[in-house]
Amino acid sequence: MDQMGTSRAIIPRIEFRDVSLAYDDDLVLDHVSFTVAPGEMKLMLGESGGGKSTIIKLVLGLEKPDSGDIFIEGEKITQLSEEELDRVRLKIGVVFQEGALFDSLTVFENVAYRLQESGENEKTIVDRVERIIEFVGLKGVEDKLPSELSGGMKRRVAIARAVVDEPEIVLFDEPTTGLDPPTAATICELGLKLRDVRGVSSIWVTHLIDDVRFLSSKYIAAAWGAQIKIEDEGDKIRLINTRIAMLHHSRIIFDGPDELFWESNDPFVREFLQFDTAMPQTDHAQAG
Repeated sequence: MDQMGTSRAIIPRIEFRDVSLAYDDDLVLDHVSFTVAPGEMKLMLGESGGGKSTIIKLVLGLEKPDSGDIFIEGEKITQLSEEELDRVRLKIGVVFQEGALFDSLTVFENVAYRLQESGENEKTIVDRVERIIEFVGLKGVEDKLPSELSGGMKRRVAIARAVVDEPEIVLFDEPTTGLDPPTAATICELGLKLRDVRGVSSIWVTHLIDDVRFLSSKYIAAAWGAQIKIEDEGDKIRLINTRIAMLHHSRIIFDGPDELFWESNDPFVREFLQFDTAMPQTDHAQAG
């Protein structure tokens, strides 16, 4: 509320307005519009090659839309120069499926890289890196090289590196693909910590329904260091800080809360969910 007692509109951290993009004759996004509010997680679903990862590239300014506009915290980035985009990218962390760590650098050095590039002093770097390494549950492995880590540990290092400079937006591109269910659950838990403890806005690209069920139905009830207490939303509360968006044939065919997603009558959503029920089920919640 402002001094006049009127409500001020909340500016989305990310906003797509009528965005279209094609590669030659291949239409990738067709008049796509959506928002990601402060502290909100957007679970982005769709078939392989359906434009999910392209959305991440557009947010980062690595691609330009053919039409429409993209806003980061209210600033239109569509026509910005590369130098101006670098300034915007400082607000954004990215976690890629493969981790993209520097093989010759230790865990500490990988996580510290962005801070060193931005010219932070040594004390600030050490304090922030130590704090975020504890946040992702990797205390004690600071001196190890990526080759000495498991796949899940590499993903956690990638998350630590993406958020060490405390960005308000984090983009996850298939962060649990190729991981066993308990390890995938650990990565999802970190996503919840960023959402519920740090108020990070995120886009979580995935084709895994287990991720969707976990991230849309649980919240962090308490957190201390790397330790967290996770609760189910149950029937008493309804999470409003996670929404599901589904792409199909270059368009968003669903954008809303999970309660409506599970009950959607859209044929593609029903096919997606029926395929899921035909697959062996894993339970992220059983992982520690």
